[in-house]
Amino acid sequence: MSNIGAVIGWKHNHQAGMSTRDGVITEFPGGIPSQADQDTWTAEYEAHVAATAYRDDRRSSYPSLGDQLDAIWKELNYRRLRGEDLVQDADDMLGAVLAVKSAHPKPEE
Repeated sequence: MSNIGAVIGWKHNHQAGMSTRDGVITEFPGGIPSQADQDTWTAEYEAHVAATAYRDDRRSSYPSLGDQLDAIWKELNYRRLRGEDLVQDADDMLGAVLAVKSAHPKPEE
């Protein structure tokens, strides 16, 4: 069973006036909800967690954003050196990135 504090926080957007202790709701706006309501919310929460678990799996498996962006900028620079037209915003961003790299070069290994 899920932590009822996490369940009611998710279900009711962490509104003020809700609290739990040892897995029991001790305060709740309008009175403590019935066990049937708590069971329904818990089932909804667990379904939500199961349906969105892929997000964390993907997040931890993707290359870092820095590595992704670096690959994009390298490809743009390659195309630019070949004389290919780039979308102006991408060309401008590549120029900005290359200026930073020039101002702060990677140390020689």
